[in-house]
Amino acid sequence: MLTDFFILLKQELVVTAIIFLLLFVKLGKDRTNESILNLVNGLLLINFVSGFFGNQEGILFSEMFKTNPLIVLEKNILSLAMLIISMQSYSWLKTHKHVIEFYLLLLSTLLGMFFMISSGNLLMFYLGLELSTIPLAAAANFDLLKRQSSEAAMKMIISSAFSSALLLFGISLVYGATGTLVFTEISTHLSNSPLHIFGFILLLSGFAFKISAVPFHLWTADVYEGAPVAVTSYLSVVSKAAVLFVFVSVLYTVFKPLADVWYNMLFVLSLITIIVGNLFALRQNNFKRFLAFSSIAQVGFILIGISGSSQAGTASVVYFILIYVFSNLAAFGVVSLVSAVTGKENIDDYKAFYKTNPFLSWVITIALFSLAGVPPTAGFFGKFFLLMAGSSKGNYLLIVIAALNMVVSFYYYLRVVKAIFMDSNEQPIAKLSIPTLPKLAMYICVTGIIVTGLLSVVYDYIFSLSAGL
Repeated sequence: MLTDFFILLKQELVVTAIIFLLLFVKLGKDRTNESILNLVNGLLLINFVSGFFGNQEGILFSEMFKTNPLIVLEKNILSLAMLIISMQSYSWLKTHKHVIEFYLLLLSTLLGMFFMISSGNLLMFYLGLELSTIPLAAAANFDLLKRQSSEAAMKMIISSAFSSALLLFGISLVYGATGTLVFTEISTHLSNSPLHIFGFILLLSGFAFKISAVPFHLWTADVYEGAPVAVTSYLSVVSKAAVLFVFVSVLYTVFKPLADVWYNMLFVLSLITIIVGNLFALRQNNFKRFLAFSSIAQVGFILIGISGSSQAGTASVVYFILIYVFSNLAAFGVVSLVSAVTGKENIDDYKAFYKTNPFLSWVITIALFSLAGVPPTAGFFGKFFLLMAGSSKGNYLLIVIAALNMVVSFYYYLRVVKAIFMDSNEQPIAKLSIPTLPKLAMYICVTGIIVTGLLSVVYDYIFSLSAGL
């Protein structure tokens, strides 16, 4: 029994061990930032690699905690994203006063996300969600001398508190109506009664806040702009991916009896999220706000895939999030480096960027092509599988509108590419020296964008793991 405990909780225990180790390092003698960063990146690499060995399926704590091969894969995706973000943040963190504190906050959120993904009980889910949210709000305020960073943290705290209140209220209604918090038992007591539907609507609203679905997205752009680029990357990729993983599981298992009800809700949410995200992205000049509205539009496509309510729906969502990790982090990697060295974060600053920084220009271009869904990048295949999963319900109007919005997205993504390669600039950004770790992270992202799209075995593997849902 004790052996099962350590094996099933292996990924959570590794993250916990890293947190305690960093606490001891903080209490010990002073170290240089470079040595701390090398240590942390080594530990994060160990955390990622360990996720592929010694795993088994099982349940702990009276079904409060569960794990299976798909959940392990989802956690590995988050661990990979955490490692890439850490490598990309090298230029910013090597001059920061509070490096260890930064990692303590992010690793605490990662631990919360792991528990949230493995939750088999609404109470465990809520505890994991809070553990993943509160430290992240503190991390948003990590640029202590910038007023925008403080505003970002305040807006995130207020919006998170509101969404958590909605979730908790919904959980209390579901518990009151069904008499249980266990996922597998709730579904057997659900019906189309008004109380059950109202409880679900509150839960859906809480999830929509966390993933920035319209009309619950109003906090996103301001928080993305004010937070440090590393935290913005984490918010847009790791935080959003973790909530989406849980969202799919909850819809397909807990609220499966209400599938006809939530399909109509997802239909409306996905359309307005894609349209609003695209329209606002057209107007942005700040790169972080631009990527914020881009990520909102991407969530709309993910909701279409989820609406398929099938094995293909689960597989397409996990596959797309893997692609989204590589694509978004490649873009944020360039933005992070430029921001750390020059302080420039506007799209206009990137005019004629190719003349001085060709490597970085190609990295961000490939990333934007993938986000737009331009073949043969992985983003094209990701969106294709999402739309195919969504079309299983036979609602081709939804697919047509989504496809037309993909055309709109080409415009604002290519606008950035045009600025980089074709626009003139009397004082372009000077040639930047790229440290080894950020450059390696960019190579990993670009390779991931190409390989995950061209190798069909990646999607086939994820599809095979999705059979249990």
